[in-house]
Amino acid sequence: MQGDTTITYRLDLGNDEIVEFDIDTERGLTDGNGHDTPEWARLAFFRCEHCPEREDAEVCCLAISLVRVVDRFQAIISHDRVTLEVITPERRICQETTAQRAMSSLMGLLIATSGCPHTDFLRPMARFHLPLANEQETVYRAVSSYMLAQYFRHRQGLAVDLDFTGLNLLYHNLQIVNMSVVRRLRKASRTDSSVNALILLDLYAKAMPFSLADSLEEFQHLFAAYLEP
Repeated sequence: MQGDTTITYRLDLGNDEIVEFDIDTERGLTDGNGHDTPEWARLAFFRCEHCPEREDAEVCCLAISLVRVVDRFQAIISHDRVTLEVITPERRICQETTAQRAMSSLMGLLIATSGCPHTDFLRPMARFHLPLANEQETVYRAVSSYMLAQYFRHRQGLAVDLDFTGLNLLYHNLQIVNMSVVRRLRKASRTDSSVNALILLDLYAKAMPFSLADSLEEFQHLFAAYLEP
């Protein structure tokens, strides 16, 4: 599949202040984060207990992907109102929301494309990003992505998982990552917007095992045409 994979997040903070971030769903932030690595983005700073990176690595690839966003929103409070515009090659989505919801959506995309081994499973969802997704939308997209992965595994003769055991494990590992990043952000941020944005993301990760049990039953009637003999 070819084509432009760039998603632009444009936030109107009021008082004629607009900030913009370009994220390539294959490579992350297209303009990088500069050459300075803050202490909180170093790998040893609240390193995840299950981090697979080599011991002599210096920088956490996930943390460094968030530096520009965290720095830019140092003066923003979680419940400040912003106007978010998300631009993809196919469409524009515009909504007034809180700073923490807009940042949560943006940070979710950055985390998925950061290169962290524990977030790489989110890349298909990043490629078909849905800004400001609610819990049901997140569950549907996560399950659909996971089941398509099982199809590709089947085609390659690999073991498949139809009970979502592996998906639950992926989200458990993601929770560990999120909590490590929250600890980093508490050291990095002067206000609560970045921390609360990450906590909002983590709520979805924590809810995933319970959502799988409940939400999938709610979805079943939508697939009635597939269930006919």
